[in-house]
Amino acid sequence: MRVIFAVVLALLSSLAFGNAEAAGGRQFSIATPGGNVLIESFTSSSGPSRPAVIVLSGSHGFVSPGYDELGQSFNAAGLDAYLVHLLSPADQAAIARAGSSTARIAYYATRWQDWIATVHGVVSYIKSQPHHTGKVGVFGLSLGAQAAAAASADSTDIAALVLADGAFPDGYSKSVRSLPPLYIVWGGADRTFPVSTAQKLRQMVQGLGGSVSLNVYKDGPHNFFLKSGEQAKAAHQSVVDFFVSQLSR
Repeated sequence: MRVIFAVVLALLSSLAFGNAEAAGGRQFSIATPGGNVLIESFTSSSGPSRPAVIVLSGSHGFVSPGYDELGQSFNAAGLDAYLVHLLSPADQAAIARAGSSTARIAYYATRWQDWIATVHGVVSYIKSQPHHTGKVGVFGLSLGAQAAAAASADSTDIAALVLADGAFPDGYSKSVRSLPPLYIVWGGADRTFPVSTAQKLRQMVQGLGGSVSLNVYKDGPHNFFLKSGEQAKAAHQSVVDFFVSQLSR
């Protein structure tokens, strides 16, 4: 299914907008300053206007069914959810070829500006839709969390932010003046981004006078959020609860 999504994105690369039906809801592509991007939606087509949450994946894309489960949880809680395929087929191929974390990080550095511009474009698009309340939250995991953090810095369009197992890319936190209300979810046994990264992020946001909370799940590995089990289930629910509290006011 994810391969099909990637192929669809490549075919739609010359279009500003298009849509089709998907198992999880609607698929559509929009044009953003960072390029065309494919989106999967978990939304309600009836009832009152609702807030929205966009979801940014880690470097493997939306392969894990945990993302669909998260989208469905948001939808059930009264939030429209959008899985944003930030990584293009070319990105995914380059990441697969990189061969080492150093090479992957070097590649990411060439793409941050486009990825950040894409996030801003998606948020602006959602806010312009008449069936939304105008409040948009952003959830990012690992690589997606890095993009979410950078895109949310000093933004007035993003009303709430959740980062799971990922923080700012190198060099992107130095000039930050503000962040939206932030909830940080972290695995206590994360070896990709140690818990100290989350603690430093919390300290930074507190220093800015922002609202921030950190929830560390004991013995949770990197990307524990996508695993099956009680920890992941509890983490999902905490994220849903946070966005409902921040976006439904």
